[in-house]
Amino acid sequence: VTGGAGYIGSHMVLELLDSGEDVVVLDNLSTGFRWAVPSHVPFVEGDAGDQALLADVIKSHDVEAVIHFAGSIVVPESISDPLGYYLNNTVKSRALIESAVRGGVSHFIFSSTAAVYGMPEKNPVEEDARLDPISPYGASKMMTEMMLRDTAQAHDLRYVALRYFNVAGADPKGRSGQSTGQATHLIKVAAQAALGHRPRLEVFGTDYPTPDGTCVRDYIHVTDLARAHLAALRHLRAGHSSEVLNCGYGRGASVLEVVDAVRKASGSDFEVRMSGRRPGDPAALVAGAQRIRDVLGWQPELDDLDVIVSHALAWERHLDGLKEAS
Repeated sequence: VTGGAGYIGSHMVLELLDSGEDVVVLDNLSTGFRWAVPSHVPFVEGDAGDQALLADVIKSHDVEAVIHFAGSIVVPESISDPLGYYLNNTVKSRALIESAVRGGVSHFIFSSTAAVYGMPEKNPVEEDARLDPISPYGASKMMTEMMLRDTAQAHDLRYVALRYFNVAGADPKGRSGQSTGQATHLIKVAAQAALGHRPRLEVFGTDYPTPDGTCVRDYIHVTDLARAHLAALRHLRAGHSSEVLNCGYGRGASVLEVVDAVRKASGSDFEVRMSGRRPGDPAALVAGAQRIRDVLGWQPELDDLDVIVSHALAWERHLDGLKEAS
């Protein structure tokens, strides 16, 4: 698991362990945390683009499947630092894919993103919609999807690319969550505002063609997302074909609906400031979510905004406790 010390990767490691899998984690700890990986799990501090290291890890741990989370994910940052994003998300993914092929790895699962669609013409967005990313982040992930497609045709490698919509929440058992302080994800930021860690929550754009004028997004619980990867792994092991699948619930919530849910769950009437639109934000982005159910047999279990918000708040409070203890 690359990026296994990060937000989504750490939840993936927990799901794999709960399923009895043997796991090795590779993470350079640029945004992840060593403590997010259970101490008994083999951990290699290093870079997903380091081919000598990758060859050694794949061989010494007898790796048969790679789940690739490592990468950079902040859309505005990708616009100011495109070359950094193409390096981290495209060049290093190429190195990892090549190392997997050389090392005889037959199964590859990739963290892609709904950002490959750009500003979709209609919602829900199906997997066969036109790919037209408007940020280097989305483009860097689209390129990796293309590399996987072409490599799978030329080599003995099958893959599943999962296009995430808006990932949120935290492990229901409280073992992991989103821990980076400089988060840009709405539910995380709203939880921080509710607990007094931010002076206010800023809402970007109130004049969108949506029911309440704010952006609508398909929020998916991080644990359901991790379980989708587990279903993808089983799909590949059963000999099925490579797939590109949306990962969302197929329905959206507006920014103001999220604000209301966080206020209700936290009991905090935190300040909300209405601002202008941000460039590049689609009015709505909702997954066409039937195909992943049909192909992988995946059934979400935590697809409730109030549940997602309550788990995010519980993790935010847990982080408070860690800070006080240290």
